[in-house]
This record gives sequence, structure tokens and C-alpha cells, in this order.
Amino acid sequence: MAPFERSLEPAMYVCICKAVTDQDIRHAVACGADTFEAVQAQTGCSTCCGCCEGEARELVESAVASERRAAALPIAA
Repeated sequence: MAPFERSLEPAMYVCICKAVTDQDIRHAVACGADTFEAVQAQTGCSTCCGCCEGEARELVESAVASERRAAALPIAA
């Protein structure tokens, strides 16, 4: 994916304690965070009560996979 573009869809809060949304997590991945721990350090997600960790980890895995697929696509001339 080229530079991160915010979705037109409303953001979903993943971590209520730190007010981290799905878009925040995708943005962190687009900016180079490629593990849950890296996203956690950048966003603060799942550093308080931990209830969101499962959902956050799934979202990070999905976002990293999407970034890798986008990076593998050939660039059109």
C-alpha cells in the first residue's frame, strides 16, 4: 500500500482504555510496525487492562498481511 490513507468508513475502537482505533493500528502498520509489540509500543494499545489484546493481535496480523500483499504487487507503468 502506498502512503496510508484513512478509510472513509467510521473508525472502530479496539482499545477503549487508550482510545486506539482500527485505523490507528492500520496506520501504525503502514508506517512500519510489523508486529503486535511494535504496534503496541507505537499506539499504547492493550497496555492497560488487556481486554482488547486478542482483537488487536488479529487486526495487526491482517494489516501486516495486507501490507505484504500490496508490496508484492507489480507497479503499473
